Amino acid sequence: MEIKTEIITIGDEILIGQIVDTNSAWMAEKLNQIGISVFQITTITDNREHIMKATEESLNRVDIVLVTGGLGPTSDDVTKKTLAEFFDSKLILNEEVLASVKKRLEERNIELNDLIRGQAYVPDKCRAFVNEWGTAPGMWFETNGKVLVSMPGVPTEMKGIMEKYVIPGLKHKYRLPAILHRTLLTYGTFEAHLSGLLEDFEKALPDNIKLAYLPSAGRVRLRLTAKGDDEKKLELLLDKFEAEMVKRVGEYVYGKNGDTLEQITGDLLRKKGKTLATAESCTGGMVSHLITTVPGSSDYYKGSVISYANEVKINVLGVPEEVISKQGAVSREVVEQMAAGVSNKLKTDYAIAISGIAGPTGGTPDKPVGTVWIAVKSPEKTITEKFIFGFTRLENITRAAYTSLNMLRKLLLNESFQ
Repeated sequence: MEIKTEIITIGDEILIGQIVDTNSAWMAEKLNQIGISVFQITTITDNREHIMKATEESLNRVDIVLVTGGLGPTSDDVTKKTLAEFFDSKLILNEEVLASVKKRLEERNIELNDLIRGQAYVPDKCRAFVNEWGTAPGMWFETNGKVLVSMPGVPTEMKGIMEKYVIPGLKHKYRLPAILHRTLLTYGTFEAHLSGLLEDFEKALPDNIKLAYLPSAGRVRLRLTAKGDDEKKLELLLDKFEAEMVKRVGEYVYGKNGDTLEQITGDLLRKKGKTLATAESCTGGMVSHLITTVPGSSDYYKGSVISYANEVKINVLGVPEEVISKQGAVSREVVEQMAAGVSNKLKTDYAIAISGIAGPTGGTPDKPVGTVWIAVKSPEKTITEKFIFGFTRLENITRAAYTSLNMLRKLLLNESFQ
């Protein structure tokens, strides 16, 4: 039997757009890993009537309800009192929670007051979870064979309570199926094309294995999900179907599961013992940022010149002024000169150079918004390509940055096999 869950996030700050609800995404991922399906995600206000109604409705449609938010010490945090009322409980002092709260305050040289002391009062019909990362405890209720768990909305506190108490508790209470995932990461094509290549493959999948297409900024993740009782059999099935997918779309695959383009490209540079520099115009340093998010990138990455203005292209990178005047800053000739200039200046084996029109203004009939030239230079040759990405500034910057890394990856791989 499928175990269904609903996540309820409580907080006016979410509903007015002041903060983004990242809790639900994290919780859904963790639940999926243990074989629990999220049926619905609901966001409500810090209001007694709203909480009462949402709690009743959710317990009528799912097996598990996970609630975050509304557990602070101030008067506008009403979740604990409302849940106590819903479960016909009274608030009692929990000495273990109080000791934990006192310890947390002592560590931060904060004096215990009545408001914070109130955090140690919990409904007598719940199992309280000590919050080692804050002061508001988690609370586990059971009714009619169903579970409701209330946790703080602060992400670090919620995650700590989920991982230490809630997930083990759910695994103990329910007989859960195995859920396994395999993800192929692709770049350089689009969802509809991949779907066409995999159409008959997808139709032939057994009922317990599903294929999902997850596009983002030029990248498409292909995720196989298998459900069943025998984990070893699922692993073998996924091995088989993953191999078949690679046969069909392998030319676009750059990695698997948690790989990133920046990490994969960096690994190739490290293995070859080569170095890299970047010269960026319209991307404004995004390529450099992506590269340096990888631990140990200093092994192969020397640095960047952000040549946003033409005078920087001319004076720092050595691009001839007449080339810019004749061809324009967004051109094959300029990015090739930029790549050569930054490679020479920083004394590297490889270089990436980008120049484009990110928008929303600056486009012309010949060079519309989204036009980007990218050059990737190796010791032997320079690969240069023109792209027309999209209409929004962030999309153009992001896709240009990732495309440049993919071009470098492909160049490094081609040279490895020559």
